[in-house]
Amino acid sequence: MINDKLPKIWYGGDYNPEQWGPEEWKEDQRMFKLAGIDVATINVFSWALNQPDEDTYDFGWLDETMDRLHKDGVGVVLATSTGAHPAWMAKRHPDVTRVDFYGRKRKFGGRHNSCPNSPTYRKYSRLMAGKLAERYKDHPALLLWHVSNEYGGFCYCDNCATEFRVWLQKRYGSLDAVNEAWNTRFWGHTFYDWDEIVLPDGLSEEGEGNVSAFQGISLDYRRFMSDSLLECYNIEAEAIREHSKDVPITTNLMGLFPLLNYFDWAKHMDIVSWDNYPSLTTPVSETAMTHDLMRGLKHGAPFMLMEQTPSQQNWQAYNSLKRPGVMRLWSYQAVARGADTVMFFQMRRSKGACEKFHGAVIEHSGHENTRVFREVAQLGEELGRLGDTLLDAVTEAKVGIVYDWENRWAMELSSGPTVELNYVREVHKFYDALFKQGIEADMISAQADFSKYDIVIAPVMYMVKPGFAEKSEAYTAAGGTFITTFFSGIVNETDLVTLGGYPGELRNLLGIWAEEIDALPLGQYNEIVMKQPYGKLTGSYKCEMLFDLIHAEGAEVLAEYGSDFYKGMPALTVNRFGEGKAYYVATSADSDFMEGFLGAVCAEKGVQPLVPELPAGVEVARRVKEGRSFLFVLNHNAESATVRTGDVKRRDLLSGVTVDGAAEVPGRGVLILEEAE
Repeated sequence: MINDKLPKIWYGGDYNPEQWGPEEWKEDQRMFKLAGIDVATINVFSWALNQPDEDTYDFGWLDETMDRLHKDGVGVVLATSTGAHPAWMAKRHPDVTRVDFYGRKRKFGGRHNSCPNSPTYRKYSRLMAGKLAERYKDHPALLLWHVSNEYGGFCYCDNCATEFRVWLQKRYGSLDAVNEAWNTRFWGHTFYDWDEIVLPDGLSEEGEGNVSAFQGISLDYRRFMSDSLLECYNIEAEAIREHSKDVPITTNLMGLFPLLNYFDWAKHMDIVSWDNYPSLTTPVSETAMTHDLMRGLKHGAPFMLMEQTPSQQNWQAYNSLKRPGVMRLWSYQAVARGADTVMFFQMRRSKGACEKFHGAVIEHSGHENTRVFREVAQLGEELGRLGDTLLDAVTEAKVGIVYDWENRWAMELSSGPTVELNYVREVHKFYDALFKQGIEADMISAQADFSKYDIVIAPVMYMVKPGFAEKSEAYTAAGGTFITTFFSGIVNETDLVTLGGYPGELRNLLGIWAEEIDALPLGQYNEIVMKQPYGKLTGSYKCEMLFDLIHAEGAEVLAEYGSDFYKGMPALTVNRFGEGKAYYVATSADSDFMEGFLGAVCAEKGVQPLVPELPAGVEVARRVKEGRSFLFVLNHNAESATVRTGDVKRRDLLSGVTVDGAAEVPGRGVLILEEAE
């Protein structure tokens, strides 16, 4: 468990008592008890309050808050307050503010406004983290350290330029190696001195929307920025560790956030935590995939749901309310997929500034007689009854889906072949096809151990890093099933094309080669025509966007294109490799094809759905702990649904009702089923 001081699913969230006074504090504590709140995240944006000038630190308010929360039975996730620097710092130390993509020097304001390579920011953030740890390391309310908040955003200042050149020297060793990696003889870009390298911003190599004239430098700058921000996290974490040896440390990630390589970050975090803010129209399978990705960052370990809204966001284009039951449903979705906490932003709705219309446990009305509060209190009561039953339970998936941030960066920077290519969307197609059939999947890194999976899927693996092809071959030869797609094996880790025909280093494994890639505008289609039935796949299916024109060289052709000048060329192949098989999907297929294809592959490998014949709109997931299996059934429909649960009698942990073979799940209802004794 995260901290044995609180052996249950944590329930609470971000709390800003510094914005209020004694009367509100008294009401907060009364309502926390009514709602079953047992954790508060505090001090997230209090740097200016804690440190009014360079030499003065004032933690009086924080002492009182920590003591008051502990007295009322509420544990504390203590943030380091460094998510936004104070105004005095920006005034006295100009290096602390960022330079934006267009070369403009930022003034004080907003948040995420500190240059990650500013000596000033690093100095004072380290001091603040260390002073907090020294002061509160033994406080009985302390459960977890929370470094900064939602790291993100790039800087293009002179400090960053200097440090980028140092980073490049460490990575490549010489300018000759840099010139080779970036192919700088193109457009006369050869560098003869490190100081000739300028940052790839809107004044040099890049344009808006991930457009770059030189993908190599742009790709490396994304790596560098992710590393720079991670260094800031580590600076604070190390300062905490000097005083607080055993309390775990985290920072809140943001799911599919594109700018940081979270697999790298997770190596330095004691537990992964993240903030979940889907919109009304976000597919529930995409949210499930993101939970699974956060679980996958630390190889399947449980994670923290650090933030979600009880009702609505304030920053989306359309800030829809969560419909009745949805907050509870989505909270259990997180738990079903590995969360050991359910936490909100925010506890009390702010009265001013940009988050005054962001939902909260305590709304502007200031009392408990609201729909949102009643739902929060119901969930709090249920989590209290569940106790430690689900803590540390894990998922045992037999399918792994590779997700790679650097591959995403490289694809998004690519100058073609189509603006419609979206990495997350293509990965989600595979996940969604499994999700709809109730088949579990782990989201894994390209460096993960493939051997624990019967099937490994690596969609649009445009960038093949050193060792990936060899590992995939060894996995398949040992009996694994490997699946990849169009636009894979194109470049190496510096975005140089692997010559000799696509899919480059994956060619031997897949038994095919591609000579051209066609791109059709949105709304134009081709067809995947099955040569013979494969599982439930028969006839033809729509495909779109990109179309690899491939030749089989050892692979068996399972389907062909149905039209255009490449009619009859392979669209789906399988290559027997050692004891296993490697599949290649040469185009972006429709959902019917994806479900049929993955259903057939899973059946062939003996990977079974969690329940038979899963109704549309119903989600299933499973967590396992010490021989006990917990089947979550979540109905995302507004109407009730009947779900077949198999031949084993099971007991619902929430209602105590025994389910025998089938269950009627109310609209937006939840079951947590354990085998009945």
